[in-house]
Amino acid sequence: MTTHLTIGELARGTGTKVETVRFYEKSGLLPAPGRTAGNYRAYGPSHLSRLSFIRRSRDLGFSLDQVRELLDLADERDRSCEAIDAIAKAHLAEVERKIADLTALRQELDRMITQCGCGTVADCRIIDALSPRVA
Repeated sequence: MTTHLTIGELARGTGTKVETVRFYEKSGLLPAPGRTAGNYRAYGPSHLSRLSFIRRSRDLGFSLDQVRELLDLADERDRSCEAIDAIAKAHLAEVERKIADLTALRQELDRMITQCGCGTVADCRIIDALSPRVA
């Protein structure tokens, strides 16, 4: 006997919103489920597993295109994982770039705050730093 899950049960089981499950179906990341006699969606264990994979990938910041590629590659069990490594390495490089950008942003904000003498707005170094320079 096959256990069927409703869309709500599937969503709760993966910590995903029902609207997100529908979006993943429409975008082809999650295969369309079968239907019950009452025409309700009937998800199975493979849907739960696949949605968990998608959710974990998204939690790690992989883009939808990267998730799609990873899913396609995951379905080819005998294939080398070199392509998967390349996707993960490209994502890591993007994460490192974002960290560098955030570090620079943090340093700039820290510099602006440090220069602020907490006087009047007219003398505020933060407002001065944010104001456009007119030539």
